[in-house]
Amino acid sequence: MSSGKPRLQTSLGQASVRLSTVGLGLSRGGGPAATVRTTARLHLGFLNPGSPHGRQFGSIGLALDAPATEITLRRAEGIAASGPDAARAAPYLARVLAGLDIAPGHALSLRQAVPAHAGLGSGTQLALAVAASVRCLHGRAQDVRADAALLERGARSGIGVALFEQGGLVVDGGSAPDATTPPPLLARLAFPPAWRVILLLDPAARGLSGPPERAAFAALPAFPDTASATLCRLLLLQILPAVAEADLAAFGDGITQVQAALGSHFAGLQGGRFSSPRVAAACAALARDGAVGIGQSSWGPTGFAFAPAADAAALATRLARSGAADGLDVRVCAARDTGAAIALSGAGAEQEIAGDGG
Repeated sequence: MSSGKPRLQTSLGQASVRLSTVGLGLSRGGGPAATVRTTARLHLGFLNPGSPHGRQFGSIGLALDAPATEITLRRAEGIAASGPDAARAAPYLARVLAGLDIAPGHALSLRQAVPAHAGLGSGTQLALAVAASVRCLHGRAQDVRADAALLERGARSGIGVALFEQGGLVVDGGSAPDATTPPPLLARLAFPPAWRVILLLDPAARGLSGPPERAAFAALPAFPDTASATLCRLLLLQILPAVAEADLAAFGDGITQVQAALGSHFAGLQGGRFSSPRVAAACAALARDGAVGIGQSSWGPTGFAFAPAADAAALATRLARSGAADGLDVRVCAARDTGAAIALSGAGAEQEIAGDGG
C-alpha cells in the first residue's frame, strides 16, 4: 500500500483533433503494423440503476485525453501479447481473429494501458482497440458495435463504445431486456475546452468487475421511480444545457446531485458514497477549495472534480501540498472530443485510418 506523497500530473492542452503517426509511435519496419490509441473515460452516473420499470441503467460518460491505452499489432508466429495489461489483451485478440475468420499469427505490443479496475473503462477500451487493430491490419471496415457484441462489452452501459467512436460527452438510452448489443447513443456534445478534470486515483484500491460486479448489481435494492425521474430531469434540463452553454457552475451542480443520489444508493455495496476513503477525503477538500462536479467514476476507486483550466493545476497542487491526497495519484486532464486514433504503417502502407471518430 502506498502511503507516500501524491503524484501530480497535468495535461492542460486541448486534446488534438488528429493524432500524427509520430505521436502514435508507429513501427517503421518489420512489415505492416496497425496502431490504435484510445483513452480513459469517466462514468458520470446512471439514470435508472435498478428500477423494475422500463430500460435499465442509462449512462452519462465523458472521454478524457489521459490516461491512454496504445497498442500495435503486426503479423507474427502464433498469438502473442506483451506489455502492460497483456494478459487481458491476448484473449481479446484470439476471439477477434476467430470471430472475423482470420488465421492466427499476430503479435500485439501494448505500449501503455489505462489503469485496470479503477473505474476508467479500461476493459472496454482495450477490447475495442484490439478489434480495431485487427480490422485495420487486414483492411476490414471498422464496426465498433459489432466488435463490442463479439467481445461482450457494453452490455450494461454503451458509453465506452460511443466514446471509442467519437469522444465528447455522451448519454446512452439504457439496456432493454434481453438486449445483445450495447445501448443506443442518445446524445453527444462537444465538451467545453476551457474546462478541466481533476482525477484522483487510488493505486491501493480496486473497483468491482466481472462476477463480483454482476453480483453487486443483482444485490442492489430497487431504485425509486421518483429518484430516476429526478436524475433524468437533471440531465435533460441542467447538465446537457450547461455543457451546451459552457456554464460550469450549473454543470457541476447537476453532476454533484446525480453523484450524491447514486453514491447513497450504492453505499451499502462499496462501503460508503465513495469506495476509497482517501479519495472521498480528497474530493471533499477539492469541493471546499471551489472545484465542482464532485463524484466517483463507476465503482471507483477513481474520483473526479471539475474546474476551469486556469484554476485546475493550482487546485491540484494545493490539494497535494495539504496532505489530503497522500497516497493518491492526482492528475489534471482535458476532455477528448475525438474517437480513437487508428493508423497503419510499414511496407509502404503508412496512413492514418481514423483520429476523429470517423
